[in-house]
Amino acid sequence: MISINFRDSRPIYEQVKDALRRLIVSGALPPDEKLPSVRELASQLVINPNTIQRAYRELEHEGYIVSVPGKGSFASAQSGVDAVRREELLGRLDDAVEELLYLGVTPEELKARIDERAVGRDEN
Repeated sequence: MISINFRDSRPIYEQVKDALRRLIVSGALPPDEKLPSVRELASQLVINPNTIQRAYRELEHEGYIVSVPGKGSFASAQSGVDAVRREELLGRLDDAVEELLYLGVTPEELKARIDERAVGRDEN
């Protein structure tokens, strides 16, 4: 389900958050599916429960999960969340493209890179 890379420069809560977001967006965690409790997931990953709590809190703020007091956290229906996330990612892509062009990467190289990713995605 989720794996932590302790050599990754990103904080552990971000790795957990990104992994859960991917599971929700891909449909592996369908809407209204109950997520593991904070303690349960912390125990599985052998990390501090506060780390999981922070990831859950941020995912709730972003609209990917809904917390129900006394019942737990559940994957949210993606109404509007995907559009916001797309705009955020496209903005980051724009910044990366500008820097890559400045560094001498050609538009053709960028297009080829995107095409490689699209072909790899189509094969999955």
